[in-house]
Amino acid sequence: MKKAEVVLIPIPAMGHVVALVEVAKLLVQRDDRLSTTVIIMHPALDPSTTKYTESLAASTLPDRMRVVNLPNLESKTEDTNDLNWLTSIIESQKPHVEEYVSKMRTQSQLSPDSPQLAGFIFDTFATGMKDVANGFGVPWYAFSTSGAAFIGSMFYLQALHDDEGVNLTEFKDSDALLEIPSLASPLPAKLLPSMVFKQESLTIFLEHARIMREARSILVNTFLEFESYALHSLSNGKNPPVYPVGPIVKHVGDARDLPSDESKDIMEWLDDQPPSSVMFLCFGSWGSFCGKQVKEIACALEHCGHRFLWSLRKPSSQKGKVESPSDYLNFQEILPEGFLDRTIKIGKVIGWAPQVEILAHPAVGGFASHCGWNSTLESVRFGVPVATRPLYAEQQFNAFQMVIDLGLAVEIKMDYRRDFLGDNEIIVSSEDIVKAIKHVMEEDGEVRKKVKEMSRISEKSLKDGGSSFSSLGRLIEDMIDNISEINCSKI
Repeated sequence: MKKAEVVLIPIPAMGHVVALVEVAKLLVQRDDRLSTTVIIMHPALDPSTTKYTESLAASTLPDRMRVVNLPNLESKTEDTNDLNWLTSIIESQKPHVEEYVSKMRTQSQLSPDSPQLAGFIFDTFATGMKDVANGFGVPWYAFSTSGAAFIGSMFYLQALHDDEGVNLTEFKDSDALLEIPSLASPLPAKLLPSMVFKQESLTIFLEHARIMREARSILVNTFLEFESYALHSLSNGKNPPVYPVGPIVKHVGDARDLPSDESKDIMEWLDDQPPSSVMFLCFGSWGSFCGKQVKEIACALEHCGHRFLWSLRKPSSQKGKVESPSDYLNFQEILPEGFLDRTIKIGKVIGWAPQVEILAHPAVGGFASHCGWNSTLESVRFGVPVATRPLYAEQQFNAFQMVIDLGLAVEIKMDYRRDFLGDNEIIVSSEDIVKAIKHVMEEDGEVRKKVKEMSRISEKSLKDGGSSFSSLGRLIEDMIDNISEINCSKI
């Protein structure tokens, strides 16, 4: 029986690491011919990612799966800015990846029963590692932690720039509508990712789109029934084959983010709430707000009267520096006077949240989210409708897709945008927040019904006979066949 080893490399950011770790688990659990190695590059931008990756290396993993943390090269990268930080990490870690995989390959060659290196799976924004795969003479796959529609938008924008000479940076604050093939509705250009609007970051964005076209195929964390329009558009014969293999989300009970006593306190509070009665507010590992915006959110929660669970994080105190939020020592320093006392019977304010466990709890009925793709999939997987409040990256695009294209979310402020360093925060009014919360918490609302139905479909897609189950099976056969191709090329 042919055995194959697949090496997976995410970028060192929480959502990306979690997604590729889950892919690695899925592969070995699905087929006993496969082994996987996840190589984690350092440093990470936020402490939670470092904590998660370190705990993975020390935890009990499925058979035939391992996680390797490469040396921390912070001294080589600490002076880079947020635009070239990732490129610098990838270039500096290439020799370490090559060294580790070379040793792994040598060991497997000494044992005829060991799995043979069949290929690499690179995060979309780690495809600069393609030289490593080429050096070993094996194919590489791209894994998108964003949706199929967003991958389609990358290809569309790259073609606009390269083939038609369009200056994409001019779309900033533009009223133009873009007919992107992977979206059913025209997209307001101002909802494109912030990277597109600055020349330096646009260059990086376009290069990733070009490189991704070189992949043997593209794995996407989505499922056919969810993004059928987008997936169909990508199957035009011009792009690499696309395998929808999701929704891949972190498993309930697999949280390593909080001490057990803090997590236990949150879950016990939820246990005391009625079904679908709690509005959960959480804006990702980089989601934090200034004092004025916090007060608008607090005013909205108090005014609307719904039960709530609010993950409230403290912004970095160092302006202009890429640094993740931290937890408040005392929420009273930021919340309106008396807020905690007035809402004690209906609400709970927390720091870092075990998001998957919370969304999976039957008491949660709505989710105010930044619309990161992992969070979007988690909301769908657990049947919790979203009120969109995007911040940066491709989150405005995701919000548009969920609200307009798919009708699976409601808008707080879809075109809200914030600089990654948090320097240009615009205040969203409590009135807009109240309106969205009331809409998303409607017991018999159309959005809630549609999300519940999509949740049921998402569960089926991963089971035997489901769309993602079948797609993953085709991908695995391709990986196993790689071994024969590689061996033939050596003859």
